[in-house]
Amino acid sequence: MSQPLSEGRGEPVPPPGGDRTLRALGLDGVPREEPLLYPGAWPRESGLLDGDRLLPLDRPARQEWEEGEGRVPVLAIGSNASPAQLRHKMAEFGIDSPIPMVRSRVTGVDVGVSAHVSRMGYVSASPVAAPGSVRELFVLWLDAGQLAVIDASEGVPMAGGNFDRVWLPAPDVSVEPGDGSVLGGAYAYVNRHGVLRDGAGTPRRHPGEQRPLITELLHGSARLRELFGATPEEFCARARADRRLCDRGTRLFAEERRVTASGLERYVGSGQDDPLAGGRTPSTGPTAPMP
Repeated sequence: MSQPLSEGRGEPVPPPGGDRTLRALGLDGVPREEPLLYPGAWPRESGLLDGDRLLPLDRPARQEWEEGEGRVPVLAIGSNASPAQLRHKMAEFGIDSPIPMVRSRVTGVDVGVSAHVSRMGYVSASPVAAPGSVRELFVLWLDAGQLAVIDASEGVPMAGGNFDRVWLPAPDVSVEPGDGSVLGGAYAYVNRHGVLRDGAGTPRRHPGEQRPLITELLHGSARLRELFGATPEEFCARARADRRLCDRGTRLFAEERRVTASGLERYVGSGQDDPLAGGRTPSTGPTAPMP
């Protein structure tokens, strides 16, 4: 069964020619500044993120952007589908080129919970293998500079980073932009720590909101409460203030046997049909705080 997007649903959509700023669309909250907002508000439809505006993106415009400037498709699993979060990441490096965000039907991937505590103060989402599962997700079409920024934000070029960028080829993962076409694959960011599991030992689904997720994690571990406090607010505040504490929380997930594999590890370094040789951004690229 198809799982619809929930983030951003119900936000007001102005008529064509109206105010398309992120604030007017209800999409201006930045999870990196307010962790309990994670993963941030997602748009209702495809759009072109252009500075502080999200413009309509029809098929002819999409094709022009997708085929030009050597852009590549990247699945937005968590806050990368938040226009405000994307804008925030790009602004760190002075990048203001537009980003096409295409709402797509994705088969074979679900949204799990990263098995690490983010230095931004939240517990992020991470893709998991889910044969037969269908989700509506956004595909970002990124140029080389934009891709380097997202790679850096996920820690891809760093030995101690949290994510690897991998190419998920079709038909293992099917990505349908909604115009009758099927992409040959797409990039995604796979967590190097694995993902959190549910009671059956399989990857748990990210609920799409931080407060219930952190509340449940704290309720299930006295040791986690000792480190991060008893409430989501305390958790976020302590995590943002202490990198070493985040590392201790990440180790605790593993020590308490809360972690399992995402099922996507086999794509790391495989290079199968990867349009970019090596699949990683060189270490000489930009660096940014890791999530």
